[in-house]
Amino acid sequence: MADQNKLQNAIDHVLEKVKAAGAQADVIANRSNNFSLKANDGELAEYKVTSGQVIGVRVVKDQRVATSYSESLTPESLDIMLEQALQNAQFSQQDEHQAISCINSKITTNIAEIYQQDDATVDDKIEMALALESGVVSKPHASSSPYNGFAESDSQIILANSQGTLCHHQERSTYCYAYTLYEQDGKQSMHGGMSSGRRFDQLDANFCINHGYDIAQALLDGGPITTQNYSVVFDLSSLSNLFGAFSMSLSGQSAMKGINPWRDLLGQQVASSLLTISDKAIVEGGFAIKSFDSEGFAARDTILIGEGKLQNMLHNSHTASFFGIENTANGARSAKGGLGVSPRHTVIAAGTSSDAEVTAGEYLELIELQGVHSGADAVSGDFSFGASGFLCRDGKRVQAVRGITVAGNFYQMLKEVDAVSNTLSNDYERDFFAPQIRFARLSIAGK
Repeated sequence: MADQNKLQNAIDHVLEKVKAAGAQADVIANRSNNFSLKANDGELAEYKVTSGQVIGVRVVKDQRVATSYSESLTPESLDIMLEQALQNAQFSQQDEHQAISCINSKITTNIAEIYQQDDATVDDKIEMALALESGVVSKPHASSSPYNGFAESDSQIILANSQGTLCHHQERSTYCYAYTLYEQDGKQSMHGGMSSGRRFDQLDANFCINHGYDIAQALLDGGPITTQNYSVVFDLSSLSNLFGAFSMSLSGQSAMKGINPWRDLLGQQVASSLLTISDKAIVEGGFAIKSFDSEGFAARDTILIGEGKLQNMLHNSHTASFFGIENTANGARSAKGGLGVSPRHTVIAAGTSSDAEVTAGEYLELIELQGVHSGADAVSGDFSFGASGFLCRDGKRVQAVRGITVAGNFYQMLKEVDAVSNTLSNDYERDFFAPQIRFARLSIAGK
């Protein structure tokens, strides 16, 4: 409570000064406590406890905007922060669509699942961290676990503005992970597993150990396959990374800047009719749950692509004003940054095909992509990544595959979907939910 009072007092101080300067502003203040552990050679290699606080202001005066932040909450530091923002605003470009437009919003994220009591002791966590490594290296041909660890975070956000808005959010999260370096007969392969939750007892260390080991072992003898087009099923983590590389296609901010290839395609078919993609504020088990956006507007669900047709993009107050449309309440900024847009939970709706139907016949299952962002051109849609996975037949892995390149065009790929399964899963980060999707054809360069 003392920390919250300090943050609130700092916000009040800044907003009083903003009013005296004849400006409008919103202020984000957050504090966080973090704890992490890593193991190496049977001992703790890292025991890290960090805590921090930061306050940031976004000032709008005479239709000019600027931001600044401070990690100190002293009145002197806050005054310097605000003065810097006001001075910087004088030199920014005038924009009639910039405004502090969220009025008298009083929202607190009141969802029990995101802030749960956790009775695990430090000793429990150390035991898990050591067990993650020892569980890997105790297995045959597992030479090491080069990446492993446990981490937890407790964070609080207060958002307020000069229009009477005051919102609160608090959450806890924790995760653990372990990678296996598998070596046999002069060959190496590596893979990992991760588990996340809101409490320590929700973590599955055995999954991390066994999943990473099993996949690394299975990939060891993998090699290139014949160069040609293949039907492809991405595992959920790879699919999430791929969608993330092309997220600007659903961004109202990129549309406003004129670099979004879908800018003029609202209401038109941009994907297979089998695909419906939404941005959802609250998903059970999700890690992006928050009742308001970074401007204070109430979070909401938005259908982005409905049965293949582009229905909406993600907007904040600035982009919505620019296009003269409704704000989807996807304003996003940290205390240290400017206003942007961001999704919450990306949810691809379940289809009508069974898993057996999705995996019928021959297809390529890709479980790892390398160089996703460097190998993607979000404007043209073209991509080319290194990849590994398995050649499959009727749902069974028949050959490990490594040393290949997968290439195609993301926007074309979305139009060429063979099947969508009827069950949803989530990725490790718990902000991407999707069924298995079988894409009709992508170019694979192998041998």
